[in-house]
Amino acid sequence: VLASLPLQVMLYFNVYYFPVWCLAEGMMLQLKYHLLPWHYQFLLVTAFLILSLAEGSRLYLGYLGNLQEK
Repeated sequence: VLASLPLQVMLYFNVYYFPVWCLAEGMMLQLKYHLLPWHYQFLLVTAFLILSLAEGSRLYLGYLGNLQEK
């Protein structure tokens, strides 16, 4: 079994676009945060943190799994 080149290319570009997405999403969250009720504020921050952690973990495990052929 060989490492998947298309998967590795997609992971490579995603690693560079992920911080851009985090920055843009964080800026939008900051701009609209004070206009929302408290429960939406909580939900948005929670969703942002969960998605960021999940995406970071997915990228790490994708690199690890693809390069070690697992």
